[in-house]
Amino acid sequence: MEIKGKVYEVSPTVQVTESLKKRELIIEYIENPQYPEYIKFEAIQDRTALIDNVKVGDDVEVFFNLRGRKWTDKMGKVVYFNTLQLWRINPLGAAGSTAAAAPAYAAPADISSTSADDDLPF
Repeated sequence: MEIKGKVYEVSPTVQVTESLKKRELIIEYIENPQYPEYIKFEAIQDRTALIDNVKVGDDVEVFFNLRGRKWTDKMGKVVYFNTLQLWRINPLGAAGSTAAAAPAYAAPADISSTSADDDLPF
């Protein structure tokens, strides 16, 4: 899944346990300008570094997976959790980063000149 929005908040990386680290990113999603929505994404483990070059105010496209978990507490009550796990983020026209984000392409080959000994029929 993907969504486009403006970066509203970037949290620092948190070491949750010895083997788990995570980082959160809040995106302002404005489908209706009168009622903006704030959507929280979670990056875990090595994907926390994906947020390093993102700043508040940047327009971005976020690619994520929707995760859902079931948990039963000590009293036997069942609770369900949903998480939006970020796996890729692309800047969208942020000042200064458009040139760096543009992919490099090879110059087109000149195919108009032909060799005299070219015996190919096409």
